[in-house]
Amino acid sequence: MIHVIKTIDAHVGGQPVRLIVDGMPRPRGKTPAQQREWCRKHADAFRRALLLAPRGHADMTAALTTDPSTLHANAGIVFMDAGGYPSMSGHAVIAVTTIAFERRMALPHPPGDGEERVVFDTPAGSVHAHARVEVHAGVRSVDSVAVTNVPAFVHAPAVPVVVGRRDLRVDIAFGGAFYAIVDSEATGVPLDAAHVPDLRRLGAEISASLNATQRPVHPADNSIDGVAGVVFTGPASDPEAHLRNVTVRASGAVDRSPGGTGTSAVMAVLDAMGLLPDRQPFVHESVSGALFRGRAVHRTIVADFPAIVTEIEGSAWITGEHTFFLDDDDPFREGSSF
Repeated sequence: MIHVIKTIDAHVGGQPVRLIVDGMPRPRGKTPAQQREWCRKHADAFRRALLLAPRGHADMTAALTTDPSTLHANAGIVFMDAGGYPSMSGHAVIAVTTIAFERRMALPHPPGDGEERVVFDTPAGSVHAHARVEVHAGVRSVDSVAVTNVPAFVHAPAVPVVVGRRDLRVDIAFGGAFYAIVDSEATGVPLDAAHVPDLRRLGAEISASLNATQRPVHPADNSIDGVAGVVFTGPASDPEAHLRNVTVRASGAVDRSPGGTGTSAVMAVLDAMGLLPDRQPFVHESVSGALFRGRAVHRTIVADFPAIVTEIEGSAWITGEHTFFLDDDDPFREGSSF
């Protein structure tokens, strides 16, 4: 038997995102968190098939749109990567929104008033996306997408972590997922493409160490826990940017975009230190040279944590439409882990 899955792929700052449009079972559950758990238990073979070699690779992100769980939302999203099911992915929301408007995909509740806006329910909460759409010779294209994220906050500042011979202090912050924010100068590893293998190993080690000793839990939702990755920050190369970063997920995957959730987490740390740019965008640069522009929309409280709601803006480009075949006789039907 051959199972057929169709996808539309895009990239955000060089980071590949795969939107699953047909062929995967519809997840059950009233909320994105429940739908994510259903996928984890009953459909994980599809995640492995689409995100591991030979059909994918370790650094990819995928998204599956689902029925909305709140009245104001247009759709839900379950996020996937080679390591599992992230609670939120900013660059995936940018990609999905771009694909939805450029391909005129039907959503359960189309946006009203002619505004190019969409609301997604995610395991981390509802996020709002606003697409800047341009029309040239009758062809619609999305210039950029601004995502209003869930509240970001510092969970624990200056947490000690020992990795090998390195004795580091990291800030654990939430921006849709928990990240350890690490000053790259303290690691002695430059933030450039040549040192990505070193950063990949170091990031995975830091995540593993923190999850074994300091595993954070969201104060309002205990289904969101654990350090999802490490954001290494340092001086920017682009004169427009405030900081440069390399984000390494706990699985060791590297994000080529500046990262939406990671940028929100970094902004929360900067805000707590009194260093977030006032009345101007915070520009975050990735190792690929891509830029995200963030701004603080307003302040709020999450449990006892001061928090900010951020808006992160970036651009995506569609790279292809694909039909994948999962043959029961294929020994690599569910992908290869190396």
